[in-house]
Amino acid sequence: MTTVGIATGAGRGTGEACARRLADMVDVLLLVDRNEAAAAAVAKELSGTGKRAVAEPLGVDVADREDLERLARRVGELGTLRAVAHAENLPPEEADWRRIIEVDLVGAALLTEALRPLATAGTAFVYCASVSPLIAHIDPDPAVAAVLDDPAQEGFLDLLREVVGPAVEDPAWAYPWATYGVHRFARAEAVRLGPVGARACSLSPGAIDTPETRLEAARHESVRQLIRSTPLGRTGRYEEVAAVAAFLLSDEASFVNGIDLVVDGGLCAAVQDD
Repeated sequence: MTTVGIATGAGRGTGEACARRLADMVDVLLLVDRNEAAAAAVAKELSGTGKRAVAEPLGVDVADREDLERLARRVGELGTLRAVAHAENLPPEEADWRRIIEVDLVGAALLTEALRPLATAGTAFVYCASVSPLIAHIDPDPAVAAVLDDPAQEGFLDLLREVVGPAVEDPAWAYPWATYGVHRFARAEAVRLGPVGARACSLSPGAIDTPETRLEAARHESVRQLIRSTPLGRTGRYEEVAAVAAFLLSDEASFVNGIDLVVDGGLCAAVQDD
């Protein structure tokens, strides 16, 4: 049996770090990224490091159903779906509110919708989210929750704007709403996948040492304060997030399902009463 893994956002950052971990866990690894050249560069590097997996880059937009159908067909051609690390993510600094929600939440739902028919006993999904909805204390009323729980529906963005209000048009608020939706989606997907022996979890990093975090820290005292509030006294690394993703996708986590695992150096523990 040929096992297949997928890492989205694999051309850089957390997605690339997840790809490096998955390359020792499966036989074939699909490196998915909107920037196929970046994914190809990672695949080329992995091919020369003695990793178990054959790495194959694919240019895919996770918000594009046709791209995702192509991805699902490729998985079916190659073997059995074993692990999906969905790390494709747009932070507030990189896009407007619609694109952030499309990639971060709708993309997670559409990716899973395309791959769900391939899930079998032992398949595991991990969705990278964020601690931002925990810090922001996102707690929607039932009307908002009902919209959030169907991110693949027609007109989702307009429906969400209607129930949340104009605040969601601020990328700094769109991001926690989107990642809160990912938390909910992972829990619901765990219930859907359980009967076939497959699992789904989300993963919420805190302040990670990224170019975007460094830029925002230079601009905003609030970001610097969050980093100072982290009990470990530093930002995290991509590799530290990927290590937890790899655990959740591994057989060692075979009874871990439907949870959100926080990887934040203790930040939420420090600010939970704020």
